[in-house]
Amino acid sequence: MYIKGLVQKIKSSEKGQGMVEYALIIAFVAAIAIFVLSNEGLGGAIGSAFENASTMIDSANNVATQMAEGN
Repeated sequence: MYIKGLVQKIKSSEKGQGMVEYALIIAFVAAIAIFVLSNEGLGGAIGSAFENASTMIDSANNVATQMAEGN
């Protein structure tokens, strides 16, 4: 009887440990997502890169238009 109760206790503690591990993984993923989407993180850098690309395309389009008009 004692050994059976001890085995049950060990099994239940392993399940609890697994739940804690999953909770830590979820918290880690959430922290990364918050960092990436924040203005100071990767999200700001990506937005800035797209703005720079858009500015370059507009500038190239203006030059091409001026050259086509012969100015």
